[in-house]
Amino acid sequence: MTALARDGTARPRGVPPRDFASIRRFRLPAGLACRPMSPFLRCALRRMLPLLLGPGLCTVALCAPAAAPQRVALTVTTVQPQVAPWPLRLPASGDVAAWQEAVVGPEVSGLRVAELRADVGDRVRRGQVLARLDAQTVQTELAQTRAALTEAEATLAEAQANADRARALQGSGALSPQQIAQYLAAEQSGRARLASAQARVRADELRLARTEVRAPDDGIVATRSATVGAISQPGQELFRLIRRGRLEWRAELPAADLGRLKPGVPARIGLPSGQVVEGRVRQLAPTVDVASRNGRVYVDLPPTAEARPGLFVRGEFDLGQQTALTLPQSAVLLREGFAYVFVLGDDQRVRQTKVSIGRREGERVEVTGGLTAQAQVVERGVGFLADGDPVRRVAAPAAAASAPASSPATR
Repeated sequence: MTALARDGTARPRGVPPRDFASIRRFRLPAGLACRPMSPFLRCALRRMLPLLLGPGLCTVALCAPAAAPQRVALTVTTVQPQVAPWPLRLPASGDVAAWQEAVVGPEVSGLRVAELRADVGDRVRRGQVLARLDAQTVQTELAQTRAALTEAEATLAEAQANADRARALQGSGALSPQQIAQYLAAEQSGRARLASAQARVRADELRLARTEVRAPDDGIVATRSATVGAISQPGQELFRLIRRGRLEWRAELPAADLGRLKPGVPARIGLPSGQVVEGRVRQLAPTVDVASRNGRVYVDLPPTAEARPGLFVRGEFDLGQQTALTLPQSAVLLREGFAYVFVLGDDQRVRQTKVSIGRREGERVEVTGGLTAQAQVVERGVGFLADGDPVRRVAAPAAAASAPASSPATR
């Protein structure tokens, strides 16, 4: 395949010596020599070089290795992980509900609703009139019982007078013992009829008082199902109150986390409006749901116009503080479901390191594993780096260097 030229170099067989010497003196420009040959250009040269140089020289030209491109060192700044006390919080979610609800209904049946004096959202006091029923029928019955009471009183007065005379004549023989016993029995019957008439009067007075539907406790009217003209029925709901206006957050947590809480632990709840409400744990449910395996935690909320029963909100319980190793979020690269950082080595090359991350607080993230506090980590621009890239380290900007390195900003 090859032959020796006069100067001892090997030349392809079939190539004249003078042509091979001219090819050896040929050099490509410096800008083209370092560029890798594209597949399209390689295919074109394979077709054209046999026509220009002959088949032997063509093989030599195409088989020459291309120079490898050199990677440019990027300029980076590095930071060290900070060890600082971080708040230890337990996230949870749940519904906002009324602490207790009071159902208000009529205590008298068969009467028409004549007037409504409360609406949804009104704050009411204990004993305040919420609705009135038509009392004409009850008033008529009360007048009848009062008349019967008057009659019973008169009958009793007559019976008492006859009984007193019979007692006075009991030893004289003017009246037989049978007549004396009848007068005494009439007196006792009169007393019984009077007591019965008095009880009917009190019952009718109570029915008349119950034609006014009153609030059983202080609170807020949550719902109103009463309508004017409707006939009251036993067990019918007219109003539903939020007792004392108290609300609670019913947070659900896995059973494993219930042991970390106790009554009095503070909690922070974020409302849809953006307001953050502070509360405290009142009690923990004694049972766990069989289906979800979650337990319920009851958190008292302060009176606020932003919270509404039925809202689904998220919050967190404040369990104190714990020391954490933190980095800026810009130094962490999330790729294929894993977290990586780039650690600068002594050879001025970065090493891609897999780490485990935990909580996030402001612009910083907690590193739970895979990194030491003495490591020099690339601060930003990690998306442009690869494992083993050469870099050029520069000092951090003055604004970043003068920033306090204590606890991170609270969300």
